[in-house]
Amino acid sequence: MKTSIIAVGTELLFGQVVNTNAAYLSENLNHMGFDVMYHFVVGDNPGRLRAKLAEAFEDTDLVLLTGGLGPTQDDLTKEIVAEYMGAELYRDEKVAEDLKSFFEKRGGHMADNNLKQAYLPVGCTPLYNASGTAPGFALSKNGKTAVCFPGPPRELKWLFENGAKQYLEQFMEKKMFYRVIRTIGIGESDLETLLMPLIDGQTDPTIATYAKEGECSLRVASQRDTAEEAEAAVDEMTARINELAGRYIYSYDDEELVEVVVRLLKEKHLTVAAAESATGGKFAAAITDVAGASEVMKYSYVTYSNEAKISMVGVPAETIDTYGVVSPQTAEAMAAGAKKVSGADIAVSVTGYAGPDADEGHNAGEAYIGYAYEGGSGAVSVNTSRNMRKWNRNYFMLRMLRTVYLLLTDGPEPENGSKKQ
Repeated sequence: MKTSIIAVGTELLFGQVVNTNAAYLSENLNHMGFDVMYHFVVGDNPGRLRAKLAEAFEDTDLVLLTGGLGPTQDDLTKEIVAEYMGAELYRDEKVAEDLKSFFEKRGGHMADNNLKQAYLPVGCTPLYNASGTAPGFALSKNGKTAVCFPGPPRELKWLFENGAKQYLEQFMEKKMFYRVIRTIGIGESDLETLLMPLIDGQTDPTIATYAKEGECSLRVASQRDTAEEAEAAVDEMTARINELAGRYIYSYDDEELVEVVVRLLKEKHLTVAAAESATGGKFAAAITDVAGASEVMKYSYVTYSNEAKISMVGVPAETIDTYGVVSPQTAEAMAAGAKKVSGADIAVSVTGYAGPDADEGHNAGEAYIGYAYEGGSGAVSVNTSRNMRKWNRNYFMLRMLRTVYLLLTDGPEPENGSKKQ
């Protein structure tokens, strides 16, 4: 079903508020099989909103509107939609009672203008809002349907999950199944090229690539007569994708890399330690953001200076003097030292140039990821060629996670690694 989204609010046009509602609705509608054709943003102006609603309905049959359902004079979405559909407004007594109860429980006075929210279009399907004061609603006429949500994202998400989604299911022509596959270590364009035999001329299932900071996702989706048929089609395509790009895939369930690493460490009853220079503790912070990380995170060392590398994890001073602080030898020595002093099963390290400056002969984005485990030790080279400090530091952290992931899954040896028995 062709769909448009209209976000209402002058604050969106001024850049005071980011329009996260449209992204949330588009993602969820797409997963349900709706074709989102347009995003519109319009200020709190009745004439422009009226014109934009008419424009949206010219080419789409379903229009979702966010914002403009509150108690103030500039909240006019409900009135404009009702006018367009030729519906009068009625007072919904449930909403009126809920409003009174809302303010009584909080010990506050309810201004009379709040009752404006209790009026809904005749013939609509109310979407009662237990997460706020303004209800949403759905209204149809002559094959066209408008679904209206309040603007606050928390309230919109609650209404979508607790009423709107169920209402919209009646318009789903086929059953949708999708899977999000997460990859790291390959760019979006290279991944698309690798999968071109599957992407070129695709019909159903469809494959779409999405770039994310430092990694890339694949969305494999199918619409069939039954959910079982759609899932089977996605499973078959997933197997074909795995044959071509399996070495870069770390999740078939849209998981974050750090979540996968922590889960695998728990399953294998292993612990990890880190010695971080360029990232300043980002690896440890990512691990400990995951619930239950205390089971797997042994020690973390922020060895930003040469002195710290020597005193905290035992990097030989001659290694730094001979090869330089940003070198595979120093990275390997950092990891080996962290493993030794912590007693962890696996240790990982990073040393590099986050930027914007680097030593002569080097460039920002150059780094080495060291690792040490029961099979030996080694180092991975990283070179982003980016003069972006924040981006580089985050990517270095992701590559540390990927290195641990590869060691945990018995995959290929990390690039440039020197396995020592």
